[in-house]
Amino acid sequence: MSKKNKQKNTHKTNAVRIVEAEGIEYRMHEYDAPEGFLDGVSVATALGQDLDQVYKTLVTVGASRQNYVCVIPVADELDLKKAAKHFGEKKIEMLPSRQITQTTGYIKGGCSPVGMKKPFPTAVDLKAEDLSTIMVSGGKVGLQMELPVEDLLRITGAQLADLTVERE
Repeated sequence: MSKKNKQKNTHKTNAVRIVEAEGIEYRMHEYDAPEGFLDGVSVATALGQDLDQVYKTLVTVGASRQNYVCVIPVADELDLKKAAKHFGEKKIEMLPSRQITQTTGYIKGGCSPVGMKKPFPTAVDLKAEDLSTIMVSGGKVGLQMELPVEDLLRITGAQLADLTVERE
């Protein structure tokens, strides 16, 4: 097997398979994560990308015990009250790290909004509305996937929503 084919096969995460099956044009971006996990700002920096184009995937749990997915810019902070209001919950909190793999099928730092074990209600921060493409995890640490915003919304069933703490 050629090096090119080996490299291509390393990208075949659930997220990539779904994007390809939908016929969506996308680009993969790889980065080194020697410690096994980088925060989102470090990922954007490692890729030389604008912080406003790279998004992180956060999994939450509501008072009803339902899980929700919030996709927000890497430099921003999730506003739990805004997220709860959007999803119609009294209260939402972050899913504990130890439950990410069991809940989503992905590991911390490699959690993509595309291709989780189960489809969860998903929202993408309103700031994505101004972008033509968005970068999200490709389904494993060290891999980011860039695709059109409207395609991400369509394949995840996501809605745009105001989800972040106001920047000062």
